[in-house]
Amino acid sequence: MNYQAINLNEQLSKFNDLWSPKVIGEINDYQIKIVKIAGDFEWHEHQGADKIFMVLEGEMFIDFRDGQVKISKGEIFIVPGEAVQKPFAEKECHIMIVEPKE
Repeated sequence: MNYQAINLNEQLSKFNDLWSPKVIGEINDYQIKIVKIAGDFEWHEHQGADKIFMVLEGEMFIDFRDGQVKISKGEIFIVPGEAVQKPFAEKECHIMIVEPKE
């Protein structure tokens, strides 16, 4: 077996496109993704599947129909699957997402 850590900065340096998650690992029925974001995403929901957002660099926000959360570098937030949401970042932000495989 090949034991090797995943270097997040190295993986992030491989792409520049925004809002295009890249799978960097899998565990059980979950995928670990990294993504660069800036500006607004669309309103959407994940139909029952909770999702973890971890900010690696910068800060992001998630609007909900009844409020908003700010997630800064070094913080995580678990988005409930039934929550209608709209993520956004005022400046480029690097995040890691853990979510069920599609």
